[in-house]
Amino acid sequence: MNTATLSLRAQMVAARANRHVPSRTEPLAAPPPGSGLSPVLGEWGAPLVGHSFSFVGDTLAFARRWLARYGEVSWCGSFGTKVVLVFGPDALEEVFVNRDRVYSNERGWEYFIGPFFHRGVMLMDFEEHLGHRRIMQAAFKRSRLEQYLAAMNPAIGRGLDAWRPDSRFRFYTQTKQLTLDLASEVFVGTRLGPEASRINRALIAAVVGGATLIRADVPGGRWHRGLAGRRVLEEFFASQLPAKRASDGTDLFSVLCHAESDTGERFTDDDVVNHMIFVLMAAHDTSTLSLSMMAYLLAKHPDWQDRLRSESRQLGTTEPSFEQLEQLRSLDLVFKETLRMFAPVGVLFRQALSDTALRGHFIPAGTLLSLSLYASQRMEPWWHDPDRFDPERFAEGRREDESHRYAWTPFGGGVHKCIGMHFGGMEVKAIMHQLLLRFRWSVREGYEVPLSYGTGPSPGDGLPIALIRL
Repeated sequence: MNTATLSLRAQMVAARANRHVPSRTEPLAAPPPGSGLSPVLGEWGAPLVGHSFSFVGDTLAFARRWLARYGEVSWCGSFGTKVVLVFGPDALEEVFVNRDRVYSNERGWEYFIGPFFHRGVMLMDFEEHLGHRRIMQAAFKRSRLEQYLAAMNPAIGRGLDAWRPDSRFRFYTQTKQLTLDLASEVFVGTRLGPEASRINRALIAAVVGGATLIRADVPGGRWHRGLAGRRVLEEFFASQLPAKRASDGTDLFSVLCHAESDTGERFTDDDVVNHMIFVLMAAHDTSTLSLSMMAYLLAKHPDWQDRLRSESRQLGTTEPSFEQLEQLRSLDLVFKETLRMFAPVGVLFRQALSDTALRGHFIPAGTLLSLSLYASQRMEPWWHDPDRFDPERFAEGRREDESHRYAWTPFGGGVHKCIGMHFGGMEVKAIMHQLLLRFRWSVREGYEVPLSYGTGPSPGDGLPIALIRL
């Protein structure tokens, strides 16, 4: 019996268990006497697995049920522990601002992806995080982004030249390879060639490893493959380090080797390797998801596809500068609406370092929190008609995203707001610009993409589209 069969059978068992276990609401913990705080309410779910499969398999429907039943702050059993679910901009703001420095990124993420992406900038706290971010910021300033784009544009063209139109072109699958190739050229400074598939498999194994229920190094298991993938990535970047230290290249790898903060701080070799693994994963995965879901929405709404294509043609170039990309206003609207509807990082994790309060609820020390970005951006009352594709909601005169500073928050918030957000937006828009000039695409009548869940909602079928070269 293979692992896919085991996974399917486990899901079926869990689904049956969830149907037959009566709902039993319980407090997460009793608030201190006289505190005036309310307990966080929720329920474990099915024996052992809790609500794990609903949490990752039917995320939006599950979140809507939970919000209706328990409100902005609740808990459920998931991945072998109790997780507090945080919904809505007000609750998200309290955690992001973190005024009392009670919420830890490092401990929140460690439970899920720590063994695979440890020492990445997202997995650091407070002064250490600030110090690393100050050094890394040199790699994402405007002048560097312009250099990356100059290298990226011709690489996008070469990648798209290799695409072969088909009535069932697997857009997600092909885009995953394209973004990996771009990451290797722009981030690593080389074309990986035959090694690309090995690096891609290692990245996928590391990402999937953090989402497994069996969180032990068992041969053949996802956790085991994730750890093996991490070792492949470490060995690859470590082997490249001496040459990068000696070069003055403009790729991200070289930049991180020489980056300095304003006070002269620099990364160690281990720092560079850890950050490269994390950044490669983040850029590769989130860009692929954003592009795929944007292509899906444009296939479902050909009027918007035509509008964006006309705008790109008016630009008069296949290889736009950073300033020219900023002129593609309609593309920006669609990009923002795509990230609202299908946030590529669907949840963020924190752990409470000490007893605290969240929206009037008692959060005991050690509590794991899941900040629901994807679900919060797809639910009323925070968004009007949230399941409708409506890019104009971000246009001047409407700006639904300005209803709250954390209403639209696909890049997180506070001091941990994604450091690569401007790079990610630039990459997605540059690829989409060339796609629009080269191709037209559609999906069959009535097609609805089946969603699976990794870092965020993604096409579970590879996203088959009818791709036509113009």
